[in-house]
Amino acid sequence: MTYHAKVIAGGKIVIPADLRRELGIKDGDSVIIDRDASGAMVLKTHAQIVREVQDIFRPFRDPARGIVDELLAGRREEQKRESDAADAASAA
Repeated sequence: MTYHAKVIAGGKIVIPADLRRELGIKDGDSVIIDRDASGAMVLKTHAQIVREVQDIFRPFRDPARGIVDELLAGRREEQKRESDAADAASAA
C-alpha cells in the first residue's frame, strides 16, 4: 500500500495514522530513516532494526546454549585466564 505524507515547516513529516497503527508507532517513538542501495528512503521502527541485528548475529549463536549461558561461559574463561596469569606472576 502507498501512503502520502507532506513535509511541513522544520522538515517534519507526519506519518499517516493508518500506517502508524499498522507499524505500532506511537507518539514519542523513534524511527530510523535509512537509504537503500538505490537511494530510496526507508523508514524503519526500532523493533524492525532490533530484528535485523538479531538476524545478523543469529548464525553465530550455538543453538544448544542460550545467550546467558554463552555470556557466563565467556566470563568464566576470562576469570580463569586472569587467575592463571596472576598465579604465574606470583610464582616468578
